[in-house]
Order: sequence, then C-alpha cells, then structure tokens
Amino acid sequence: MLLPGHHSPDLQLEHQSSRRPPGSRASSELWSESQDTNPCFSRYRKLALKNHPFKSIEPSSAETFRQIAEAYDVLSDPVKRGIYDKFGEEGLKGGIPLEFGSQTPWTTGYVFHGNPEKVFHEFFGGDNPFNEFFDTEGNEVDLNFGGLRGRGVKKQDPPIERDLYLSLEDLFFGCTKKIKISRRVLNEDGYSSIIKDKILTIDVKPGWRQGTRIIFEKEGDQGPNIIPADIIFIVKEKLHPRFRRENDNLFFVYSIPLGKALTCCTVEVKTLDDRLLNIPINDIVHPKYFKKVPGEGMPLPEDPTKKGDLFIFFDIQFPTHLTPQKKQLLRQALLT
Repeated sequence: MLLPGHHSPDLQLEHQSSRRPPGSRASSELWSESQDTNPCFSRYRKLALKNHPFKSIEPSSAETFRQIAEAYDVLSDPVKRGIYDKFGEEGLKGGIPLEFGSQTPWTTGYVFHGNPEKVFHEFFGGDNPFNEFFDTEGNEVDLNFGGLRGRGVKKQDPPIERDLYLSLEDLFFGCTKKIKISRRVLNEDGYSSIIKDKILTIDVKPGWRQGTRIIFEKEGDQGPNIIPADIIFIVKEKLHPRFRRENDNLFFVYSIPLGKALTCCTVEVKTLDDRLLNIPINDIVHPKYFKKVPGEGMPLPEDPTKKGDLFIFFDIQFPTHLTPQKKQLLRQALLT
C-alpha cells in the first residue's frame, strides 16, 4: 500500500509512526494539512481531480490516482488511521497485536478493494465532478460568478423524470402515493456523500389527467459542485377493464346482439364508484350509434364536484347462422 511516512518534512501529525512505506508525492500530500478538521478531505478532492485519468495526460496518472484513493481510504477512517499511526503498514496489512485488536474490529489486516473509481464516485456523489473550473494544478479559478464558496458556477442537474402509473379509480377518487427514493446526500464536510432513502408523498387529486406533472424541487443527488436535480413524476393511466378515458369523459363499449340492436334494450353499466346504471336504449342501434349519459364521467380537476360524460358505444353481434325459417321472417320484417 502506498502511504506516506510520518517522518516526511511536510508532515505535522499529532501521532508519529516509525514506519515509512513508499508512496507517490501526490498521496503524501494527503497528510500535509494537519490543521484541518478533516485534513484528508480537501487534499483528496484537489489531488483526485488533478490526477484523475479523465483529466490528466500523464502516463502515470492511473497509478497515482489509485495510490491517492488507497491513501484516502485509510486516512478517512479513524480506526484504520489509528492502526497505521501505531503499527505502520505491516500492522495495518498483516494484522495487529491482540491487545490492540481486542479494542477494535480490525484484526485480519487491511486490503484495499482496488477500485479507485468507487472511492471517487462515493466522495463526489456522481460520475463527473468537473463542473467547476480548475487550473492545470487542480486549483479552483475564481471567475466571480458566485456559486460554491464564491467560485465557479453551480449548475443544476437536468430533471429526473419518472412515470407514475395510476388506475382510473385512483384518479376518480384521489389517493395518496408514497414513493421511496435513494439519493446521495452530502456529509457535513461538504464534499463526501452517502446514500440515504427518503419517502416522497404525492397527494393525487380527483380528476388528474394523464400527463399531469408532480415536481419535487431539488430532491436529486447532492454534490459539492451541483444544484440537485428536480424529481418529476408524470401521471400515466393504467389500462382499465371497462372504461377508456378521453379528457374528462369515459367511453364504454357494450356488446349487443343484432336482435336487441333492432328492437331496443337496457344497458347495465357498473360505474367506478360501484353504482349500477340502467340505461334504456329506445333507438335502433346502428354501427355509428352511441348513447351519451351526462355527468357520469371523470371529475373535473378544477372542480371535482362536476364530472364529464359517459359515452356508450355498441359492438353489434351478428349471428353466424340462420335457419331458412328465420331468414324468411327477416325478409318479411325488413324487406316488405
């Protein structure tokens, strides 16, 4: 593991180690700001941005980036750092004496997981923290645009849009939906972040239409260089077994045999609120015929006490076979 020794001239740590394992100059710099509350946070931020292979053109940047991540992984953890301060690299990686191990869980030796990108992403809370302006040394450039600590420009992430599927019953009566999201939240240091769950509550109003947008402002991932994205839920209607919605109206298709289509009938319709409507049809039902029932549609969003209309369409069922006698009767009834 490439960690700096405590005997380097620029190190001013409270605890000194007699061990000095080799390390890159970049990883050694993580120890140089001992007066900070969290000295390695600001150093890691600067060095990781400067040496990230995405930004640096140096051939050794990948290895330097890995060393920086390994150093930060140890120095940011009080237990690992304490073991390293007292026992050096050998104790950290090879195990520690039992009397020390009895007070801490670290008894089997430290092994870096080998993924510097994981450390990088967990620290910055995203894949691309290069949203502020940096010079070639990794220092922030003051462009007098305001923003984080008066430097650079904080930009808001694009909105995150998700579909919210609701049944017609949900949209008829209104309801409450609770949705759990997982997002990155900044720690008190202002740089690192952790994943936290949060419950978003949506109060669905009667009559909401497909396409209604519910906006939760700045509830996206937090990061040191960004304004969290808005989370937007877009209402989508689930298919219903009986009705189809058009704006505030409901369409219902009723299957009717040809005989009833010609001789009148009564249509039974079970509504979304479980009432049974008996609609008399006294007209001849032809293929383009429909029946309008006022006030039996969806609630109006602006005034849920008022409703749209119900339209009944007909699927006329023709017989597949007629006896000669029935054909004769039909000729007499329809063609004379």
